[in-house]
Amino acid sequence: MSVLESLLPGKNLLHIENCDIDEAESTITVKVSSVQTKITCPICGFPTTKIHSHYERKLADLSWANYSTSLELRVRKFFCINNECFRRIFTERLPSTVIPWARRTIRLASQLKNIGLALGGAAGIRLSKQLGFNASRNTLLNLVRKIPLPLFDSLKIIGVDDFCFRKCKTYGTIIVDLETNKPVTLLKDRSAETLSSWLKEHPGIKIVSRDRARAYEKGIKEGAPEAIQVADRFHLLQNLAQTLYEVFGIHSKEFKEIEKIRNQSSVVKDEENIVVSTIPTLAPAPTKQQKKAEQRRTRRFEKYQKIWELHSQGWSAKAIAKKLGIGCTTVFRYLRNPTFIERRGRSDKGRSLVTPYQDYIIKRWNEGCRETKTLFEEIKQQGFSGSYTTVSRYTTRLRECQGLKKRQRYSTKRLPKIIKPSKKPLTPYSAAWLILGRSDEEISKSEQEELIVLLKAQSPSLKEGIELAQKFISLVRQNKYGN
Repeated sequence: MSVLESLLPGKNLLHIENCDIDEAESTITVKVSSVQTKITCPICGFPTTKIHSHYERKLADLSWANYSTSLELRVRKFFCINNECFRRIFTERLPSTVIPWARRTIRLASQLKNIGLALGGAAGIRLSKQLGFNASRNTLLNLVRKIPLPLFDSLKIIGVDDFCFRKCKTYGTIIVDLETNKPVTLLKDRSAETLSSWLKEHPGIKIVSRDRARAYEKGIKEGAPEAIQVADRFHLLQNLAQTLYEVFGIHSKEFKEIEKIRNQSSVVKDEENIVVSTIPTLAPAPTKQQKKAEQRRTRRFEKYQKIWELHSQGWSAKAIAKKLGIGCTTVFRYLRNPTFIERRGRSDKGRSLVTPYQDYIIKRWNEGCRETKTLFEEIKQQGFSGSYTTVSRYTTRLRECQGLKKRQRYSTKRLPKIIKPSKKPLTPYSAAWLILGRSDEEISKSEQEELIVLLKAQSPSLKEGIELAQKFISLVRQNKYGN
């Protein structure tokens, strides 16, 4: 019993009366009773020794080894002998073991709280079951919600930003203490009135870092008029990335030239073989589709010119959108760019159902198997769900790379080997993050520098834009002013 008593919570205040082990259910039930000598009223704190009755309650506790444990606690009820106290009868408290009216011990509640904080509800349940705790998802979340927020006596520098309760539906505001990098509170929405009222309740704030939202600007002016408003580095660089993306989108032809240069540089030559990369050839668009594309492009260009014409006459974006029957977002997008932006190509260009099987097809092709039907049957056994025509288009491209004629399978000359291009295509999005230094980890630093040099060489406007962006990045990150 001495070992079991040392495992009890508040062991100096509890005495084991009985211990029942159920090996079939893997449970331990321990009957304990209170042995406290000093009892005080929880209301007035007056000591008493006058017992009224006994009271039993069952508590869940931490598991012992692989056994789920519960305590059958027998405590006493006392009379309060203080005539001025309104509480006549009370149950003795065990503050080191359990809080009033709880169904689990303090140490079990602490463990569940830590699990809920780390994993949340659903994942927390799975771990709790492995540890022998019976708890529901709502139990874990309720324990987390009951954790008191830390108190912040004096806030001087804070950050304000929005977050979503439900994406694209409802948003709130998070406030962070930038001196300690800890969140302070969450506001129910992102309106100026809510932020203003919170700032009035917390005077003394000197600097507020925020994004460019007008509501936050208004709320800070009303709630903390003496505070200095600054734009944080994250939103500055995010805005720069968006601007670079729009600038690079104008130069679609230059990006195609860079892709050709990169693909040509992947061609390897040696004494025996010429290794040729499989560069997709652009098939001419059907005349009917081409005419429709030109008509759509003409309508977009006319709309772009009309928006700028009305804007120069002093029309607001909302009025322009209403007159032309388009959305305000479209109007703002056109007004942000003094040059007409052409449509960008599809992000999944060059991908098809045959893409996961290209390595196998190229391997068999270099081994001498140039029968499309055979290759189709082989990859079909591996799980290919596409059509024969899809495979045929790809093998036709392989024949073009090797200089073979249509349906030609053999050649008297030594054919060059074929490789699959290993370099990813450069898109406006990836180029923007390349300038920001957040590109794909697969690209080495020397390749990144080479790509930036290629971009600058394509156009004077691209060179100027990239250099301005690099100076701004250096200013924001390293506080270095350019010449």
